[in-house]
Amino acid sequence: MKQPKGESSAPKDRVSGDQSKVSKKALKLQRLKELLASKQAQKLHAEPRANDKASKITVRSAGQPKQLTAMQKEMQKKLSGARFRWINEAMYTETGAHTYAMVQADPEIFAEYHRGFAEQARRWPENPIDAIIAQLRERSRVVVADLGCGEARLAAELGTQHAVHSFDLVAHNEHVTACNIANVPLDAGSVDVAVFCLALMGTDFMQFIREANRILRVGGELKIAEVVSRVADVDAFVGALEEQGFRLDRRRASKMFIMLDLTKISKHPAKLRAVPGLLKPCIYKRR
Repeated sequence: MKQPKGESSAPKDRVSGDQSKVSKKALKLQRLKELLASKQAQKLHAEPRANDKASKITVRSAGQPKQLTAMQKEMQKKLSGARFRWINEAMYTETGAHTYAMVQADPEIFAEYHRGFAEQARRWPENPIDAIIAQLRERSRVVVADLGCGEARLAAELGTQHAVHSFDLVAHNEHVTACNIANVPLDAGSVDVAVFCLALMGTDFMQFIREANRILRVGGELKIAEVVSRVADVDAFVGALEEQGFRLDRRRASKMFIMLDLTKISKHPAKLRAVPGLLKPCIYKRR
C-alpha cells in the first residue's frame, strides 16, 4: 500500500533538523570554550599597562606560583599547624633513636618542626635561651655542648667567645652536628658546660642526661630549661638528676619555664633506675 505523498519524508526531516540543532549547539559550546581559553591565555600573558589600575595587579607567568586567597592561606596555616603538632607529639612520645631515624629519612620533617616551633616561640613573653646566652656572656672562655640546639643560637652568638659544640637531629646550619644526643661525638670529660634548652624530648630523655654526665668534666655545669607544665614534681625530677651524679646549685621559675643549674660531682651509675612520669610530653592543644 502506498503512503500519502509527502509523509515519508517528514520523520527524516525532523531527525535531520534535530541533528542539525545538536550539531549547532555543540559547535557553539566548542567555540565558547575556545574563546574562554583564549581570553584566559591573554589575561595570563598580557603585560599591565602603565598608569592603569590594572597595572597594580601582578600578572602570573607560567613559572610563577599561584597567589593564594586569604581563605587558602588560612587553610594552609591550619594544615601546617596540624602537621607541626603531629611531629611535636611524635618527638615527645618516641625514643631519641626512633626520632633520629625518622628525620634522617626525611629531613623536611625537622625543618617543618622548627618552622612551627619558631612560630610558637614568637608568642612567648620570654625565651630561656636568651637567659642562658646572657649568663655565658659573663664567663671567661669555656667549652660548651649545646644538646638539642635547634638553630644553634649559642654558637651563632657566642662562638667567638667560647668553644661551642652544637648537636641536634639534623644539621640545620654549619654550626650543627647531626646525631642522636644520647650519643654525641665528644670525648669523656671534655666539656665545661652542657646545655639542654627545651631539648629533653623523647621517652628516653634520661639517656641524654647520662650522656651529658659522660662528656662533662667533674665540676662541670649542667643547665636545663624546660616548660613548667612538663614538670609534675620538681623535687622528684631534681632527685633523678642527682642520682645521675649532679648537685643542684640553683632553681628558678617563671610563669612558663623552669631553669636548673647543676654541677657534676661524680660519674653516673652503671644502671639507670626507671622513674616514670618525671616529665610530661609537651603536647600543643588543637585549635
